[in-house]
Amino acid sequence: MMYKDRLAIPGPTTLPPAVIAAATHPMVDERTVDFARVFTRIIDGLRQVLGTAGDVLIFSSSTTGAFESAVQNLFSPGEKVLVVNNGAFGMRWVALCRAYGLETVVLDVEWGCEPDPAVVEACLEADSHIVAAIVVHCETSTGVVTDLEAIGRATRGVLTIVDSASGVGGCEMQADAWGLDVVVGGTQKALMAPPGVSFVSVSERAWRRHAEARHPRYYFDWTITRDSLNHSIPRTPWTPAVGVLLQLSAALEQVLAEGMERRHRRHSELGRMARAGLRGLGLRLLTPEVARNGIVTAAFTPPGIGAGPLVDAVVEHTGVQLTTGNGELADQVVRVGHCGHTDPLDLVTALAALETGLAALGAPVPPGSGVTPIVKLMAEQVDAAASPLTSTSPNPEESAA
Repeated sequence: MMYKDRLAIPGPTTLPPAVIAAATHPMVDERTVDFARVFTRIIDGLRQVLGTAGDVLIFSSSTTGAFESAVQNLFSPGEKVLVVNNGAFGMRWVALCRAYGLETVVLDVEWGCEPDPAVVEACLEADSHIVAAIVVHCETSTGVVTDLEAIGRATRGVLTIVDSASGVGGCEMQADAWGLDVVVGGTQKALMAPPGVSFVSVSERAWRRHAEARHPRYYFDWTITRDSLNHSIPRTPWTPAVGVLLQLSAALEQVLAEGMERRHRRHSELGRMARAGLRGLGLRLLTPEVARNGIVTAAFTPPGIGAGPLVDAVVEHTGVQLTTGNGELADQVVRVGHCGHTDPLDLVTALAALETGLAALGAPVPPGSGVTPIVKLMAEQVDAAASPLTSTSPNPEESAA
Protein backbone atom coordinates (compact mmCIF):
# COMPACT_ATOMS: atom_id res chain seq x y z
CA MET A 1 0.00 0.00 0.00
CA MET A 2 1.26 3.49 -0.86
CA TYR A 3 0.97 6.09 1.87
CA LYS A 4 1.67 9.82 1.75
CA ASP A 5 4.20 11.24 4.17
CA ARG A 6 2.30 13.34 6.71
CA LEU A 7 3.63 15.37 9.62
CA ALA A 8 1.78 15.28 12.92
CA ILE A 9 4.61 16.64 15.06
CA PRO A 10 4.94 19.99 16.86
CA GLY A 11 7.62 21.19 14.46
CA PRO A 12 8.64 21.52 11.76
CA THR A 13 5.01 21.63 10.70
CA THR A 14 3.12 21.24 7.45
CA LEU A 15 3.38 24.28 5.17
CA PRO A 16 0.39 25.93 3.43
CA PRO A 17 0.51 25.87 -0.39
CA ALA A 18 1.23 29.61 -0.60
CA VAL A 19 4.22 29.20 1.72
CA ILE A 20 5.54 26.29 -0.34
CA ALA A 21 5.10 28.36 -3.50
CA ALA A 22 7.07 31.24 -1.99
CA ALA A 23 10.12 28.96 -1.95
CA THR A 24 10.16 29.02 -5.75
CA HIS A 25 10.66 32.79 -5.87
CA PRO A 26 13.91 33.69 -7.65
CA MET A 27 16.72 34.75 -5.33
CA VAL A 28 16.75 38.48 -4.59
CA ASP A 29 19.21 41.06 -3.30
CA GLU A 30 18.35 41.54 0.36
CA ARG A 31 19.83 45.05 0.44
CA THR A 32 17.30 46.58 -1.92
CA VAL A 33 14.29 48.77 -1.26
CA ASP A 34 12.00 46.06 -2.64
CA PHE A 35 13.21 43.44 -0.19
CA ALA A 36 13.18 46.01 2.62
CA ARG A 37 9.44 46.34 2.07
CA VAL A 38 9.06 42.60 2.57
CA PHE A 39 11.31 42.71 5.62
CA THR A 40 9.33 45.58 7.13
CA ARG A 41 6.05 43.71 6.56
CA ILE A 42 7.52 40.74 8.41
CA ILE A 43 8.53 42.92 11.36
CA ASP A 44 5.10 44.56 11.49
CA GLY A 45 3.37 41.19 11.20
CA LEU A 46 5.41 39.73 14.04
CA ARG A 47 4.55 42.75 16.19
CA GLN A 48 0.86 41.98 15.70
CA VAL A 49 1.32 38.30 16.45
CA LEU A 50 3.37 39.03 19.57
CA GLY A 51 1.17 41.87 20.80
CA THR A 52 3.93 44.46 21.03
CA ALA A 53 4.64 47.93 19.70
CA GLY A 54 8.32 47.54 20.56
CA ASP A 55 11.32 46.33 18.62
CA VAL A 56 11.38 42.89 17.00
CA LEU A 57 14.83 41.61 16.00
CA ILE A 58 15.27 38.84 13.45
CA PHE A 59 18.09 36.29 13.19
CA SER A 60 18.97 33.56 10.72
CA SER A 61 19.19 30.69 13.19
CA SER A 62 17.16 28.07 14.95
CA THR A 63 15.12 29.36 17.87
CA THR A 64 17.86 28.20 20.25
CA GLY A 65 20.11 30.82 18.65
CA ALA A 66 17.64 33.49 19.70
CA PHE A 67 17.57 31.95 23.20
CA GLU A 68 21.33 32.38 23.34
CA SER A 69 21.08 35.95 22.08
CA ALA A 70 18.85 36.79 25.05
CA VAL A 71 21.40 35.47 27.54
CA GLN A 72 24.30 37.20 25.75
CA ASN A 73 22.57 40.55 25.46
CA LEU A 74 20.83 40.88 28.81
CA PHE A 75 23.26 39.65 31.45
CA SER A 76 26.77 39.83 32.79
CA PRO A 77 28.72 36.87 34.20
CA GLY A 78 27.70 35.96 37.74
CA GLU A 79 24.26 37.56 37.69
CA LYS A 80 21.41 35.56 39.16
CA VAL A 81 18.36 34.42 37.18
CA LEU A 82 15.34 32.25 37.88
CA VAL A 83 14.45 29.54 35.36
CA VAL A 84 11.04 27.90 35.65
CA ASN A 85 11.74 24.34 34.55
CA ASN A 86 8.71 22.21 33.69
CA GLY A 87 10.04 20.23 30.75
CA ALA A 88 12.80 19.58 28.23
CA PHE A 89 12.99 23.18 27.04
CA GLY A 90 13.08 24.56 30.57
CA MET A 91 16.07 22.26 31.07
CA ARG A 92 17.66 23.74 27.94
CA TRP A 93 17.41 27.23 29.44
CA VAL A 94 19.05 25.98 32.65
CA ALA A 95 21.96 24.54 30.67
CA LEU A 96 22.26 27.71 28.57
CA CYS A 97 22.32 30.07 31.54
CA ARG A 98 24.89 27.97 33.35
CA ALA A 99 27.05 27.79 30.21
CA TYR A 100 27.26 31.60 30.35
CA GLY A 101 28.26 31.65 33.99
CA LEU A 102 24.95 32.87 35.40
CA GLU A 103 23.95 31.89 38.90
CA THR A 104 20.84 29.92 38.00
CA VAL A 105 18.03 29.35 40.47
CA VAL A 106 15.85 26.52 39.17
CA LEU A 107 12.18 26.23 40.06
CA ASP A 108 11.43 22.61 39.16
CA VAL A 109 7.83 21.85 38.20
CA GLU A 110 6.61 18.33 37.56
CA TRP A 111 6.50 17.54 33.85
CA GLY A 112 2.95 17.80 32.59
CA CYS A 113 2.08 20.47 35.16
CA GLU A 114 1.72 24.22 34.73
CA PRO A 115 3.89 26.58 36.78
CA ASP A 116 2.06 28.17 39.70
CA PRO A 117 2.41 31.97 39.46
CA ALA A 118 2.18 32.29 43.25
CA VAL A 119 5.16 29.98 43.69
CA VAL A 120 7.12 31.89 41.05
CA GLU A 121 6.35 35.17 42.82
CA ALA A 122 7.39 33.70 46.17
CA CYS A 123 10.73 32.58 44.72
CA LEU A 124 11.41 36.08 43.47
CA GLU A 125 10.38 37.71 46.73
CA ALA A 126 12.68 35.36 48.66
CA ASP A 127 15.79 36.44 46.74
CA SER A 128 16.26 40.10 45.85
CA HIS A 129 19.41 39.30 43.85
CA ILE A 130 17.45 37.62 41.05
CA VAL A 131 17.38 40.01 38.10
CA ALA A 132 15.26 38.03 35.64
CA ALA A 133 12.75 35.20 35.35
CA ILE A 134 12.69 32.84 32.37
CA VAL A 135 9.61 30.77 31.55
CA VAL A 136 8.55 28.53 28.68
CA HIS A 137 5.23 29.49 27.10
CA CYS A 138 4.33 26.20 25.42
CA GLU A 139 6.48 23.38 26.79
CA THR A 140 6.64 21.31 23.61
CA SER A 141 7.82 18.21 25.45
CA THR A 142 4.56 17.95 27.40
CA GLY A 143 2.02 20.17 25.61
CA VAL A 144 1.53 22.39 28.67
CA VAL A 145 0.82 26.05 27.90
CA THR A 146 1.61 28.48 30.70
CA ASP A 147 -0.76 31.28 31.70
CA LEU A 148 1.55 34.13 30.71
CA GLU A 149 -0.81 36.86 31.87
CA ALA A 150 -0.62 35.49 35.42
CA ILE A 151 3.13 34.87 35.15
CA GLY A 152 3.63 38.45 33.98
CA ARG A 153 1.95 39.72 37.13
CA ALA A 154 4.08 37.41 39.28
CA THR A 155 7.36 38.52 37.68
CA ARG A 156 6.61 42.22 37.29
CA GLY A 157 9.52 43.19 39.58
CA VAL A 158 12.19 41.60 37.37
CA LEU A 159 12.99 41.24 33.70
CA THR A 160 10.66 38.61 32.20
CA ILE A 161 11.87 36.40 29.35
CA VAL A 162 9.47 34.04 27.58
CA ASP A 163 10.38 31.12 25.33
CA SER A 164 7.47 30.94 22.91
CA ALA A 165 9.09 28.75 20.26
CA SER A 166 5.95 26.72 19.68
CA GLY A 167 3.39 29.04 21.24
CA VAL A 168 3.73 32.14 19.09
CA GLY A 169 1.15 32.19 16.32
CA GLY A 170 -1.05 29.57 17.96
CA CYS A 171 -1.55 30.70 21.56
CA GLU A 172 -2.67 34.09 22.79
CA MET A 173 0.23 36.46 23.26
CA GLN A 174 0.07 40.04 24.56
CA ALA A 175 3.69 40.88 25.29
CA ASP A 176 3.19 44.55 26.15
CA ALA A 177 -0.07 44.21 28.07
CA TRP A 178 1.23 41.28 30.13
CA GLY A 179 4.61 42.86 30.94
CA LEU A 180 6.74 40.35 29.02
CA ASP A 181 10.06 42.05 28.35
CA VAL A 182 11.49 39.57 25.87
CA VAL A 183 9.57 36.98 23.85
CA VAL A 184 11.61 34.52 21.81
CA GLY A 185 10.08 32.66 18.86
CA GLY A 186 10.80 30.83 15.63
CA THR A 187 9.25 30.13 12.27
CA GLN A 188 8.78 26.38 12.03
CA LYS A 189 5.92 25.62 14.38
CA ALA A 190 2.61 27.48 14.74
CA LEU A 191 3.82 30.16 12.31
CA MET A 192 3.90 27.39 9.64
CA ALA A 193 7.07 28.44 7.84
CA PRO A 194 10.31 26.46 7.40
CA PRO A 195 13.02 26.37 10.07
CA GLY A 196 15.88 28.82 9.89
CA VAL A 197 14.62 32.17 11.21
CA SER A 198 14.17 33.20 14.85
CA PHE A 199 13.23 36.47 16.50
CA VAL A 200 12.95 38.34 19.81
CA SER A 201 10.73 41.16 20.95
CA VAL A 202 12.52 43.64 23.22
CA SER A 203 10.89 46.01 25.72
CA GLU A 204 12.34 49.34 26.83
CA ARG A 205 13.29 47.78 30.18
CA ALA A 206 15.13 45.03 28.32
CA TRP A 207 17.02 47.62 26.27
CA ARG A 208 18.14 49.37 29.46
CA ARG A 209 19.45 46.10 30.84
CA HIS A 210 21.11 45.33 27.50
CA ALA A 211 23.06 48.60 27.77
CA GLU A 212 24.64 47.33 31.00
CA ALA A 213 25.18 43.68 30.01
CA ARG A 214 28.80 42.58 29.68
CA HIS A 215 28.68 39.19 27.99
CA PRO A 216 30.64 39.14 24.71
CA ARG A 217 28.56 38.93 21.53
CA TYR A 218 28.91 39.64 17.85
CA TYR A 219 26.61 37.80 15.43
CA PHE A 220 23.70 38.08 17.88
CA ASP A 221 24.49 41.59 19.14
CA TRP A 222 21.14 43.31 19.62
CA THR A 223 22.58 46.82 19.18
CA ILE A 224 24.04 45.96 15.78
CA THR A 225 20.78 44.25 14.82
CA ARG A 226 18.64 47.22 15.86
CA ASP A 227 20.93 49.68 14.05
CA SER A 228 20.51 47.67 10.85
CA LEU A 229 16.75 47.59 11.34
CA ASN A 230 16.76 51.39 11.62
CA HIS A 231 18.85 51.82 8.47
CA SER A 232 17.37 53.85 5.62
CA ILE A 233 16.87 50.47 3.94
CA PRO A 234 15.79 48.21 6.85
CA ARG A 235 17.86 45.03 6.94
CA THR A 236 19.66 42.47 9.04
CA PRO A 237 23.37 43.13 9.75
CA TRP A 238 24.43 39.82 8.21
CA THR A 239 23.20 37.91 5.17
CA PRO A 240 19.75 36.61 6.13
CA ALA A 241 17.97 33.39 5.16
CA VAL A 242 16.31 35.18 2.25
CA GLY A 243 14.21 32.23 1.08
CA VAL A 244 12.86 31.50 4.55
CA LEU A 245 11.98 35.16 5.04
CA LEU A 246 10.00 35.16 1.79
CA GLN A 247 8.13 32.10 3.03
CA LEU A 248 7.61 33.67 6.46
CA SER A 249 6.10 36.72 4.75
CA ALA A 250 3.61 34.48 2.96
CA ALA A 251 2.82 32.64 6.18
CA LEU A 252 2.24 35.82 8.17
CA GLU A 253 -0.13 37.05 5.50
CA GLN A 254 -2.28 33.96 6.12
CA VAL A 255 -1.93 34.19 9.90
CA LEU A 256 -3.15 37.79 9.99
CA ALA A 257 -5.89 37.15 7.46
CA GLU A 258 -7.28 34.45 9.73
CA GLY A 259 -7.15 36.86 12.67
CA MET A 260 -5.42 36.18 15.97
CA GLU A 261 -8.55 35.65 18.08
CA ARG A 262 -9.98 33.21 15.58
CA ARG A 263 -6.62 31.48 15.28
CA HIS A 264 -6.30 31.02 19.04
CA ARG A 265 -9.84 29.62 19.18
CA ARG A 266 -9.05 27.17 16.36
CA HIS A 267 -5.98 25.86 18.16
CA SER A 268 -7.94 25.47 21.39
CA GLU A 269 -10.53 23.39 19.56
CA LEU A 270 -7.82 21.26 17.96
CA GLY A 271 -6.36 20.61 21.40
CA ARG A 272 -9.76 19.61 22.71
CA MET A 273 -10.21 17.19 19.79
CA ALA A 274 -6.75 15.69 20.21
CA ARG A 275 -7.32 15.03 23.90
CA ALA A 276 -10.70 13.45 23.18
CA GLY A 277 -9.19 11.20 20.51
CA LEU A 278 -6.30 10.06 22.71
CA ARG A 279 -8.66 9.34 25.58
CA GLY A 280 -10.83 7.38 23.13
CA LEU A 281 -7.83 5.17 22.42
CA GLY A 282 -7.59 4.48 26.14
CA LEU A 283 -4.40 6.48 26.62
CA ARG A 284 -3.70 8.49 29.76
CA LEU A 285 -3.02 12.14 28.98
CA LEU A 286 0.13 13.92 30.05
CA THR A 287 -1.17 17.26 28.72
CA PRO A 288 -3.78 18.74 31.12
CA GLU A 289 -7.40 19.36 30.11
CA VAL A 290 -7.02 23.12 29.71
CA ALA A 291 -8.39 25.04 26.73
CA ARG A 292 -5.17 26.90 25.93
CA ASN A 293 -3.25 23.62 25.44
CA GLY A 294 -3.73 23.67 21.68
CA ILE A 295 -0.29 23.18 20.10
CA VAL A 296 0.74 19.63 20.90
CA THR A 297 -0.85 16.89 23.01
CA ALA A 298 1.07 14.17 24.83
CA ALA A 299 -0.18 10.88 26.24
CA PHE A 300 1.37 7.84 27.89
CA THR A 301 1.63 4.71 25.79
CA PRO A 302 -0.07 1.50 27.00
CA PRO A 303 1.88 -0.79 29.36
CA GLY A 304 4.38 -2.90 27.49
CA ILE A 305 4.49 -0.65 24.41
CA GLY A 306 7.40 1.75 24.08
CA ALA A 307 6.91 5.13 22.45
CA GLY A 308 9.81 4.59 20.06
CA PRO A 309 8.49 1.31 18.60
CA LEU A 310 4.99 2.82 18.44
CA VAL A 311 6.11 5.87 16.46
CA ASP A 312 8.09 3.58 14.15
CA ALA A 313 5.05 1.31 13.64
CA VAL A 314 2.81 4.30 12.86
CA VAL A 315 5.10 5.70 10.17
CA GLU A 316 5.75 2.24 8.71
CA HIS A 317 2.07 1.33 8.36
CA THR A 318 0.55 4.75 7.59
CA GLY A 319 3.23 7.27 6.58
CA VAL A 320 2.18 9.55 9.45
CA GLN A 321 5.05 10.93 11.53
CA LEU A 322 4.33 11.32 15.25
CA THR A 323 7.03 11.82 17.85
CA THR A 324 8.04 10.42 21.22
CA GLY A 325 8.51 12.21 24.52
CA ASN A 326 11.71 13.78 25.86
CA GLY A 327 14.12 13.00 28.66
CA GLU A 328 12.96 10.39 31.13
CA LEU A 329 9.61 10.23 29.33
CA ALA A 330 11.18 9.53 25.93
CA ASP A 331 9.90 5.96 25.67
CA GLN A 332 6.75 6.44 27.73
CA VAL A 333 5.00 9.26 25.87
CA VAL A 334 3.74 9.81 22.33
CA ARG A 335 3.09 13.35 21.12
CA VAL A 336 0.68 14.55 18.45
CA GLY A 337 1.31 18.01 17.00
CA HIS A 338 -1.67 20.06 15.79
CA CYS A 339 -0.54 23.64 15.29
CA GLY A 340 -0.24 25.94 12.31
CA HIS A 341 -1.71 24.64 9.05
CA THR A 342 -3.79 21.94 10.76
CA ASP A 343 -7.51 21.21 10.65
CA PRO A 344 -9.73 18.58 12.34
CA LEU A 345 -9.38 16.12 9.46
CA ASP A 346 -5.61 16.18 9.96
CA LEU A 347 -6.28 15.06 13.53
CA VAL A 348 -8.62 12.33 12.30
CA THR A 349 -5.77 11.05 10.13
CA ALA A 350 -3.25 11.25 12.97
CA LEU A 351 -5.48 9.38 15.42
CA ALA A 352 -6.40 6.74 12.82
CA ALA A 353 -2.67 6.26 12.20
CA LEU A 354 -1.96 5.98 15.91
CA GLU A 355 -4.72 3.40 16.25
CA THR A 356 -3.16 1.43 13.38
CA GLY A 357 0.24 1.52 15.07
CA LEU A 358 -1.19 0.38 18.38
CA ALA A 359 -3.00 -2.51 16.68
CA ALA A 360 0.21 -3.51 14.86
CA LEU A 361 1.95 -3.84 18.24
CA GLY A 362 -0.85 -5.96 19.69
CA ALA A 363 -2.76 -3.35 21.73
CA PRO A 364 -6.48 -4.19 22.05
CA VAL A 365 -7.90 -1.05 20.45
CA PRO A 366 -11.53 -1.07 19.23
CA PRO A 367 -11.70 0.15 15.61
CA GLY A 368 -12.49 3.85 15.34
CA SER A 369 -12.06 4.52 19.06
CA GLY A 370 -9.69 7.43 18.51
CA VAL A 371 -11.45 8.90 15.50
CA THR A 372 -15.05 8.78 16.69
CA PRO A 373 -14.67 11.37 19.50
CA ILE A 374 -13.13 13.84 17.05
CA VAL A 375 -15.88 13.34 14.48
CA LYS A 376 -18.49 13.88 17.22
CA LEU A 377 -16.87 17.17 18.19
CA MET A 378 -16.76 18.19 14.53
CA ALA A 379 -20.48 17.47 14.28
CA GLU A 380 -21.11 19.60 17.38
CA GLN A 381 -19.30 22.49 15.69
CA VAL A 382 -21.50 22.12 12.61
CA ASP A 383 -24.64 22.09 14.77
CA ALA A 384 -23.44 25.13 16.70
CA ALA A 385 -22.71 27.03 13.51
CA ALA A 386 -26.20 26.25 12.24
CA SER A 387 -27.86 27.55 15.40
CA PRO A 388 -27.00 31.08 16.59
CA LEU A 389 -28.53 30.20 19.96
CA THR A 390 -26.00 27.46 20.60
CA SER A 391 -22.81 28.35 22.43
CA THR A 392 -19.49 27.19 20.96
CA SER A 393 -17.48 27.78 24.12
CA PRO A 394 -15.45 24.86 25.50
CA ASN A 395 -16.81 22.54 28.16
CA PRO A 396 -16.41 23.79 31.74
CA GLU A 397 -13.61 21.30 32.48
CA GLU A 398 -11.68 22.74 29.53
CA SER A 399 -11.83 26.40 30.51
CA ALA A 400 -8.50 28.06 31.06
CA ALA A 401 -7.26 27.95 34.61
